[in-house]
Amino acid sequence: MPPAGTRPPWATRAVAGVALAMVSLAVPLRAQHDANATLNRAVDVYSRVSTARGSFEQSLTNPLTGTTVTARGEFVQQRPSHLAIRFTDPDGDRIVADGKWVWVYVPSATPGQVMRMPVTDESSGNGPVGVDFIAQFLTKPMLDRYTVTDAGADTVAGARTHAIVLVPRGTAQFSKAELWVDDADGVVRQFEVTDQSGTVRRVRLIKVAFNVPVDHAAFTFTPPAGVKVVDQSSMLSGKG
Repeated sequence: MPPAGTRPPWATRAVAGVALAMVSLAVPLRAQHDANATLNRAVDVYSRVSTARGSFEQSLTNPLTGTTVTARGEFVQQRPSHLAIRFTDPDGDRIVADGKWVWVYVPSATPGQVMRMPVTDESSGNGPVGVDFIAQFLTKPMLDRYTVTDAGADTVAGARTHAIVLVPRGTAQFSKAELWVDDADGVVRQFEVTDQSGTVRRVRLIKVAFNVPVDHAAFTFTPPAGVKVVDQSSMLSGKG
């Protein structure tokens, strides 16, 4: 079992995977593939989303070990601070953000414990536990934080897309991010983030519905009996 202060890999993987679902609303596009224009279309799509429900799959590749781990799950989200993820693979893992706390229960990686972390606003760079991960790429005030370049045409899940690469202009937790934007409707079909260690996380949306009613009961988490709750507030705030 990892030390209590260690964030399990499923935590980052899940939060990042689900947040992608929030960017996929259809909007008419003009036939142009300028990188900034492509990004701005995705930003416009994202700005219209309040809730989402769907499923995703993700791969995490570690260059040091040469291994790739995959995960699949279903989610429901209400922006900006409520999220519920139920993993189907690995089955039984869950991540729930109730508006105040992010509860990370991943018995496949850390059996016998659940981690609790405060919800923060990742779009503003205020902390590492935002539940709206994609906001840092698709929020208009944040666009000047990145150099944006076109990465050419590609096909993702049968959809014709153009990929764009975002490289932070300053200090960031990742070295680059790549978004695949649908040529026909402005949907971000896939995104990939490379962190400073070279680990690559790729997320693909399987299905999603937007601006739909959500059951708020999904955003409630009660730790199972006998499971230790590890509060990481002090560590994340730099105190203690």
